[in-house]
Amino acid sequence: MTDTATTLSGDKARIGAPSIAGFTEEGENLSPLNEDASPLGGAASKAHSHGGGAGVPQASRGERPTSYDLADFPALTGREEDWRFTPLKRLGGLHKDAPAGDAPAVVLTGGEGLALETVAMDDARVGSAGVPDDRVSANAWNAAKEATVLTIPAGVEGAQATLTITGHSKEAAAQHLVIIAEANSSAVVVLDHVGTAVLAQNVEADVKEGAKLTLVSLQEWEDDAIHASAQQAKVGKDAYYKHVAVSFGGDLVRLTPSARFDAPGAEAELYGLYYADAGQHLEHRLLVDHNQPRCTSNVLYKGALQGKDAHTVWVGDVLIRKNAEGTDSYEANRNLVLTDGARADSVPNLEIETGQIEGAGHASTTGRFDDEHLFYLMARGIDEKTARRLVVRGFLNEIIQKIGVPELEDRLNGNVEEELEATEN
Repeated sequence: MTDTATTLSGDKARIGAPSIAGFTEEGENLSPLNEDASPLGGAASKAHSHGGGAGVPQASRGERPTSYDLADFPALTGREEDWRFTPLKRLGGLHKDAPAGDAPAVVLTGGEGLALETVAMDDARVGSAGVPDDRVSANAWNAAKEATVLTIPAGVEGAQATLTITGHSKEAAAQHLVIIAEANSSAVVVLDHVGTAVLAQNVEADVKEGAKLTLVSLQEWEDDAIHASAQQAKVGKDAYYKHVAVSFGGDLVRLTPSARFDAPGAEAELYGLYYADAGQHLEHRLLVDHNQPRCTSNVLYKGALQGKDAHTVWVGDVLIRKNAEGTDSYEANRNLVLTDGARADSVPNLEIETGQIEGAGHASTTGRFDDEHLFYLMARGIDEKTARRLVVRGFLNEIIQKIGVPELEDRLNGNVEEELEATEN
């Protein structure tokens, strides 16, 4: 595998920019399925530039706009930094017209003592933890007919709940979920996406002071599903937030998890696992916004790919603002390419605006099996097929065991076994 790792501190740094000739920090229209468009700035702009003047993308992740108003987000062309890897023609129109279909059904299991409500979009709790920061998210916000709110009462300990989100239609739909962890509560909430859907989704997690919330988003859709989900969290004073994204199913899945700190002393961990088969596009773009002092974060995503045109995208943005003294942060992405014809794009970005931090760094690796691992196992009498399975299981299990729900961990290990069977056929 190839590996890049950086640990920086200083007045300001921007790292993770590609060094390929003719490839700017803000990227290029990399997907052949994106819509045709002229370069920003018109014909007078030089090749590979983003023009001059109006429309130039913000260099800093912190400068990108947030708004409830769809008009504040121009129509997408595929040249935008946030969309350069995404095949827009496979997005089911979620970036164009307002989704008019019925949202997938939401059913709560477990979670004794938790409250599940359906409320109007003008409920005060809607919007408490996030504002749309891209066109699809804003489109979903304005098209959602209602919101589903799950509340974990203050002082509740060890609650476990699953929200099963079942799609039954290929008509484009919008959905809005709000999860509120009241002060000093602790819970694990699983969002289990199944069935088929064309879904633009907003998920908000409001983690109050001293609360501990683990939010697991499982994408186990049917093969034809399209899912774009903005999953934003606001993490309060001395609170702990863990987000785990697991993507197996769907034709196109695009998750944008984010964590923003609301007060000092908070901690966020973002983990992810994805396994892409032939033709699948699985994309995860995340943001950790260190905007408060003495907060910590840790990010680790792992992916496996197999089959022709299997494509995964991971973009990790960590922003450490000027007032975020004492920050401790690290992010990493690891990809294991199992067959020819698959492609993994991995872009770690770290932006530091203060030198008064404990530490910050990032790493990215993409490659095939480690020959030394295989040799070690085969030298001890294990056949190559079994050795390869053991390597993949061990590689992905690090993420699965972060969930902390034995039944779900067993289910996901079973999913990995099914994917490995497909690899060998």
